[in-house]
Amino acid sequence: MLPKDFLEALSQKHTKSNTFPSTSAVKELFTDIMLTLFPEQTQRHYGCLDELQEAFDQIELRLTRLLRSMQMHLDEDARVLATNYIQKLPEIYRVLLTDVQATLLGDPAAQSEYEVIRAYPGFYAIAFYRLAHALYQMNVPMLPRILTEYAHSKTGIDIHPGADIDEYFMIDHGTGVVVGETTTIGKHVKLYQGVTLGALSVSKEMASLKRHPTIEDHVVIYSGATILGGETVVGAHSIIGGNVWLTRSVPPQTKIYHQEQVKILN
Repeated sequence: MLPKDFLEALSQKHTKSNTFPSTSAVKELFTDIMLTLFPEQTQRHYGCLDELQEAFDQIELRLTRLLRSMQMHLDEDARVLATNYIQKLPEIYRVLLTDVQATLLGDPAAQSEYEVIRAYPGFYAIAFYRLAHALYQMNVPMLPRILTEYAHSKTGIDIHPGADIDEYFMIDHGTGVVVGETTTIGKHVKLYQGVTLGALSVSKEMASLKRHPTIEDHVVIYSGATILGGETVVGAHSIIGGNVWLTRSVPPQTKIYHQEQVKILN
């Protein structure tokens, strides 16, 4: 027999009205958005423009219902937000195609755009981040984090929906990558597995401040590197080597490597 006070406390949570849609409903809708934008990932194809328009109309209707279930948490009417979000999809798609190109050109193993879209975890995580970031910019709570955490669970890549990431972004391999909420990333940036773009402090008082680094254009950050702090700027065209620990800014065209002494004993 479980303690009565435990059951009473849990019962109160069960009886409270749920003002957010279920996680499964959120994942299902945005997976459908992803598959509609990228039929490379599915066998469900639309044969003409009218069918495709109908598919997006249905997505907009489903998004409206989803947002309406959490209307009390929104700044605008659910239907207006849903319509505005759907109108953002062409630009999201355009930017995602630049991410595909960055991966295709940046990874010698990538054979085609189809392969990148269908099989690369880095692209999958970036795609869900960009879908979530658009919601984040519209001040929609909860849903952006659900989406990026879903991608995190599938890929091992943790990108906060609040991060500001420009075009031609590439994550190679990807497992263990962490990109914090106030990170800013420029164009043509490439991250390898295990990279952390994090905060120097996790104090709650810093929640409204820039806590994560800025990575300028054409920067490559190799596996295991950790770059911390809201005032830390990695200048354009820099290379950060594997396992580097960086908490200060570096100027453009900088190369930083971690040199470890290795001894071989016979």
